[in-house]
Amino acid sequence: MTRVYIDGSAGTTGLRINERLNGRSDIQLLKIPEELRKDNKARASYLNEADIAFLCLPDDAAREAVSLMDPSNDHTVIIDASTAHRTEPGWAYGFPELAPSFRKNIREGKRIAVPGCYASGFVMMTYPLIEEGIISKDYPVTVSALSGYSGAGKKAIEVYEGEGKPDSYNAPREYALTQQHKHLKEMTKICSLSKEPVFVPVVDDYYSGMIVTLPLHAGLLEKKLTPAELRDALFAHYEGEAFIKVMPFGSEEETGGFISANLMSGRDDAKIYVTGNDDRMVINAVFDNLGKGASGAAVQCMNIVTGLPETTGLNVMQ
Repeated sequence: MTRVYIDGSAGTTGLRINERLNGRSDIQLLKIPEELRKDNKARASYLNEADIAFLCLPDDAAREAVSLMDPSNDHTVIIDASTAHRTEPGWAYGFPELAPSFRKNIREGKRIAVPGCYASGFVMMTYPLIEEGIISKDYPVTVSALSGYSGAGKKAIEVYEGEGKPDSYNAPREYALTQQHKHLKEMTKICSLSKEPVFVPVVDDYYSGMIVTLPLHAGLLEKKLTPAELRDALFAHYEGEAFIKVMPFGSEEETGGFISANLMSGRDDAKIYVTGNDDRMVINAVFDNLGKGASGAAVQCMNIVTGLPETTGLNVMQ
């Protein structure tokens, strides 16, 4: 039986991981008493006892948790859902579908960094384009994204769900206006881009689910492709993957030509749509910011580490 400790179990990511693990007969959840949650001596004991330790913490607290590990501990695998270690040497990037090397690093690693929610959508679209030579590493990438408020942090969630909510919270709100969003670093590094993309994130008044949008000019592609051919290239990259489904070209017509940002709310997998025409194309990744964008991805990594089917305990399409 795998002993699991969730450091930061009271936050949205920790709560969703706990929900996905509850009822699993192969898991023993180590639960720290409420009054000891911030006691470093107690935290260190639980972290070092666990076979799998999930870190669902702010960046500095995640770094602190890693520092609490006994140097002689060679059994605990840390799966960090914070931003702290996603581009750090020695940490596996927890997106196994990108390439066999990513899955191998997760399976064999002791330190695994779960991708950011926005970054998950970005890399699932952009990484294959770079790898297949469809766009160059210096392509002028622009990406936008719309997310539910569950990814905005505990204080923002309290405002969205509390009484007296400001009127501005009833509409989509664009942020990170200085182009300094914390996910940009991993977006750039993982996809081997020569410069950071222009990134426009938006949070809206619904709980969970997100859509990440990557527009492309056909004339700037390294390969001349129609939208249908671009879709087929992405399909070939992810063929056989349980967590990423590249939708048939034109399938957005089944929903009246709309793609809703909350389409995958509550799920742990993702859909990719390719739309547009021979001049201008758009790729959209749709998933739950708490699913494939956080907790679901973390549990998927745990399943890989423990040798279980990756979909164990997760909500994915059949």
